[in-house]
Amino acid sequence: MNKTAIVIGATGLTGTHLVAALLQDPAFDKVKVLIRRPWAHSRPRLENVIVDFEDDDNLAAALQGDVLFCCIGTTIKKAGSQERFRAVDYGIPVKCASIAHGQGVSQILVMSSIGANTHSRNFYLRTKGEMEEAIQQTGFHSIAIFRPSMLIGSRKEFRLGEWLGKYLIQLFYFLLQGRWKKYRPIKAATVANAMIAAAKQEEAGISVYESDAIQQMGAS
Repeated sequence: MNKTAIVIGATGLTGTHLVAALLQDPAFDKVKVLIRRPWAHSRPRLENVIVDFEDDDNLAAALQGDVLFCCIGTTIKKAGSQERFRAVDYGIPVKCASIAHGQGVSQILVMSSIGANTHSRNFYLRTKGEMEEAIQQTGFHSIAIFRPSMLIGSRKEFRLGEWLGKYLIQLFYFLLQGRWKKYRPIKAATVANAMIAAAKQEEAGISVYESDAIQQMGAS
């Protein structure tokens, strides 16, 4: 039976690729994207749903389907403060997961970050780790967490730190072997493909995919 996919973070780098790939996949007969403001995209099987992420009733009406994909994320610089960053990268995924589970959604796939750890000294990575931990406690039949390395793709905004990191890592790309292989940059489209592949497998319980595993899954 075909499924309804719900996507949070559809306008970002990975989310854009994810929505495009879902619309090409016959396994999904409807793709609902939850967005804050009108989106110019209009395609068969695509449903744009404008939501207020602070309105639980509004979210409950929107978060009805079979599979929840979450690619939402920002940076501390773009958010303006650590508090606002946490509201997006922790608050939105965790709230939406909780509400979606209550609405009968059985599967969730979440994009996190390489190095995510609840005990990290880095605020960004600690927040991602705490988000993962909270998601794992929601009770979905199937939970998949993706920890990609630096993403490759065309962003709407320029991120200097990310650009420098990619440049340096690409210089030493072929030296990143063995346990260091997961630090290789990865295409956002590959991450999107891996998320869809995992959604189709729908493994029960909790699965965590590091970047090298994502590369293998998304490239096949």
